[in-house]
Amino acid sequence: MATEVTVPVLGESITEATLGEWLKQPGDPVAVDEPIASLETDKVSVEVPSPVAGVMGQHAVAVGDTVQVGAMLATIDSGDGAAASAPAPAPAATATPAAPAKDESGAGYGDQPGAGTSDSPAALSPSVRRAVLEHGVDPGTVKGTGRDGRITKEDVTAAASSKPAPAPAAAPAPSAAPAAASGRGEERVRMTRLRQTIAKRLKEAQNTAAMLTTFNDVDMTAVIEARAKYKDLFEKKHGVRLGFMGFFVKAATMALRDIPSVNASIDGDDIVYHDYADISVAVSSPGGLVVPVIRDADQMSVATIEKTIGDFGKRAKEGALKMDEMKGGTFTISNGGVFGSLMSTPIINPPQSAVLGLHRIEERPVVVNGQIVIRPMMYLALSYDHRLIDGREAVTFLVALKNAIEDPTRILIDL
Repeated sequence: MATEVTVPVLGESITEATLGEWLKQPGDPVAVDEPIASLETDKVSVEVPSPVAGVMGQHAVAVGDTVQVGAMLATIDSGDGAAASAPAPAPAATATPAAPAKDESGAGYGDQPGAGTSDSPAALSPSVRRAVLEHGVDPGTVKGTGRDGRITKEDVTAAASSKPAPAPAAAPAPSAAPAAASGRGEERVRMTRLRQTIAKRLKEAQNTAAMLTTFNDVDMTAVIEARAKYKDLFEKKHGVRLGFMGFFVKAATMALRDIPSVNASIDGDDIVYHDYADISVAVSSPGGLVVPVIRDADQMSVATIEKTIGDFGKRAKEGALKMDEMKGGTFTISNGGVFGSLMSTPIINPPQSAVLGLHRIEERPVVVNGQIVIRPMMYLALSYDHRLIDGREAVTFLVALKNAIEDPTRILIDL
């Protein structure tokens, strides 16, 4: 008996997705709720679980195809008959040249197509597969500690830290070098749905908003000293590291309260003012930049903000963010400094009217009380929609933010 697996409901106003990859191949055993495919929506990747236990049947769509909500993706064969027929597709071993090609780690998965389900690439979850590729670990040599002996990301990390440096690996290098030097190769890769959406929205922002960027700089001395003094106690009490984003998010919510137009948006001929601050924070994911939202950040402590950002960052790398977590937002903060950016002009995230760009901290000579001193300085960039926000308001916002960061006591006493 075959059970159809269909595209699940993906969220409000989302009616289609792109099939990113198959996590199970025909003939593979499947457990209840085990992911069999990964779908890419406009915002996140969604794993499709199997509704029943059995054996993976035929794929109804191919990787890269666009599928509608409710459309059939594949079938799951259940029962003894299906299980008995599972070994029959031995040709899968010959038809699997695509499997090693998909696997960029060169671990030789194709050499053992029947070596078991827990260590085959198709059986690994997306986060575990990424860890395997990053660390260059052969999953066939990793002992899984997860449910039913499945390999977890921690298992891969532990295996990578304990494996010896492979001496023979240097041997293939000479043969690979001439190939690289002999040609001018090109590779055409289809844009992911997430990347397409990012491109569309950013271009839309440029075409619609009257964007302007105002700069300022901030002396990070006080925040760095406070962080160095309290970081150990902070981590011990709250279970999370004290970073700079907690200070900036809290300072931004205070400045947004004083300059409400920076926290507003345009809806047709109306201006919508928000009496709350939902802060979007840009974090990196394997598919590109995603922007989850810290709800009611103005009501949170620095510790709660740091915990929320840390959780977002971790789940973004695992592809586990939910679509509801990236909806809304009244103001965005993007920290390009973690990648070494000195200065940039960030692009507004519609329908928001402003975005704050943070940059790397760099020691520079500045004049303090008539003396030239060396201070850790950071450039701040506020890009805003000039249709709604005047230059005076933009500058006032940046000055309020700068004052709070240079004197963190203002954050504590709400000044």
